[in-house]
Amino acid sequence: MNADAKKKAAALAALEYVEDGMTVGVGTGTTVNHFIAALKDRRNRIAGAVSSSEASSRLLREAGVEVRSLNDTGDLALYVDGADESTRHLALIKGGGGALTREKIVAAASRRFVCIVDESKVVDVLGRFPLPVEVIPMARSLVARKLAAMGGRPVLRQGFKTDNGNEILDVHNLRITDPAALEAEIGLLVGVVEVGLFARRGADVLLVAGDSGVQALKR
Repeated sequence: MNADAKKKAAALAALEYVEDGMTVGVGTGTTVNHFIAALKDRRNRIAGAVSSSEASSRLLREAGVEVRSLNDTGDLALYVDGADESTRHLALIKGGGGALTREKIVAAASRRFVCIVDESKVVDVLGRFPLPVEVIPMARSLVARKLAAMGGRPVLRQGFKTDNGNEILDVHNLRITDPAALEAEIGLLVGVVEVGLFARRGADVLLVAGDSGVQALKR
């Protein structure tokens, strides 16, 4: 299978976790786009979706799925999203699409987080993919200096604003051996809105698509 076929296979496998009457938390990215397309056939069997980005909200509405507010739904039973990197312990780096803050909010509100990836995203140690950090614009330089002091090389994502109106620093040269500790440390920096480490609330199920099919790794 090529990379796109693997993404689609992982997305279709996530449908097993979608139950009738459910409001589904939906993430952002190319793998999730396949999941949204598959939800079109179930749009009359689910109550709707809570989306992590404007881009996903648009695709959900085009698929005929009602987009609901998390403030109205309360806690969710299921959140489905992709990742830029994952360990086999289900710690993740997310935010390549810039939606990390809203993704983390929806994940925190969900009882089960199913992450869908192709096998190229599974690593032994996080950090090969630059770690996204969403920052308040006036704090960008301050936060960048703090991240550099931690051993990272922060690079401003040029020409990009998050759905929240903030900026992204992509932090290179990290080898993240303790994801939960680094997540907490960066999250405490003044000016940081959110960090793209999902370790303290990582995935509950990781669906990994490869040439031989889809493997489910569970916490």
